[in-house]
Amino acid sequence: MDAHSLTPDDLADLRIDALGPCKKDSPLLSLNSHFVEDDERIAVYSHSADLEACKAAGVAQPMFERAGPRRRIFFDPDKLSCGVVTCGGLCPGLNDVIRTITLSLAVQYGVKDIFGFRYGYIGMSSNAPEKPIRLTPELVDDIQLKGGDILSSSRGQQDMDDMIDTLERMRIGLLFVIGGDGTLRGAQQLVRAIRKRNLEIGVIGIPKTIDNDISGIEQSFGFSTAVEAARPAVNSAHEEARGAWNGVGLVKLMGRDSGFIAAMATLANSVVNFCFIPEVPLVLDGKDGFLAALERRLDRKHHAVIVVAEGAGGDLTQRSDAARDASGNIVREDIGLLLKQKIADYFKKKDKPLALKYIDPSYIIRSLPADSNDSAFCLLLGQNAVHAGLSGRTNMVIGYWNQHFVHVPIALTVRARKKIDPHGHLWQTVLETTGQARS
Repeated sequence: MDAHSLTPDDLADLRIDALGPCKKDSPLLSLNSHFVEDDERIAVYSHSADLEACKAAGVAQPMFERAGPRRRIFFDPDKLSCGVVTCGGLCPGLNDVIRTITLSLAVQYGVKDIFGFRYGYIGMSSNAPEKPIRLTPELVDDIQLKGGDILSSSRGQQDMDDMIDTLERMRIGLLFVIGGDGTLRGAQQLVRAIRKRNLEIGVIGIPKTIDNDISGIEQSFGFSTAVEAARPAVNSAHEEARGAWNGVGLVKLMGRDSGFIAAMATLANSVVNFCFIPEVPLVLDGKDGFLAALERRLDRKHHAVIVVAEGAGGDLTQRSDAARDASGNIVREDIGLLLKQKIADYFKKKDKPLALKYIDPSYIIRSLPADSNDSAFCLLLGQNAVHAGLSGRTNMVIGYWNQHFVHVPIALTVRARKKIDPHGHLWQTVLETTGQARS
């Protein structure tokens, strides 16, 4: 994510909330660990233009608080009980984060009681489908090798007071919430409800989404695996297209509101001729439309590869009933199937041969184990989340910015969904690589 996309209003207050002063020595002192001082900061801006703008406006450069272990902590690990909850859809790396949080709490800090809530926020309610499970080093020993989520997940809101009653009953002092922007909004509401009841319960978020669309962080876990897993699908589409006269390989990738997976998968393969993302209008008809451009491509080369994000062409897939899913997202028609049919109808009308193959690897990608990059990333996210939580911080997310792990207020991560700038460097590079016309 480019810092240019963060407005002054976004960056007005990057202070991190705390439950109180840290009065206890960290157990890590005996390990001669490297500690982060509370006044260490990471600059949001690194581009000269942004730095000059701050200077001209006479304002201080915005800074994130640096993540990492502190010498002094807020909670007494011997008396602390912790909870972990995962919400939303599956994502590569979920088990890695759960494992790291468990091991960091139990091994590094000596926390004895760690509970995993089952099936998302509903698992914290009085209507929980299953009781929480006790997370131990033995239970999580090899879960990082598996895809999916050992806690399972769900979407949708629950009654805040009901969930806090559960936390109080279980004497949970620190809750780790793993999820995307909808999950983090729920965490923010949970913090507000906890404050109203004057409780000392910390809430730490770990950003999770393969779409990489969370504001205020450069990358969320699962994204690297999603891009890597998309490569075989795109390569297969290319071979299928080349294996037939007027062959077309059409690949639909995930990305409801942001096209980062589609864009990066296009760059990673560099065999894609057309890439469509939610941030840029998809024009089908007319001499400058996609269908005519595809026809010209096939007349010249007789094969083409198309990558489309699931949220592309929103005006084409809008349903009349305006239905929404449990997370409040608008339910649209399948752009992949719609595009497949439009292409077939166009070439049938033109009486031109067409060999179209459609590939949709979406849910295969979501359930995969994390790749090596994501696994290492998840470990660092989980460890820094535990360090932040034990130091009494709350209402925050562990983010990654300018090659450092930082503390990000939840408020920044939920202000707006991160999107590709149609005039920015990433999208312009995609257009240069595919050779498709600029919209």
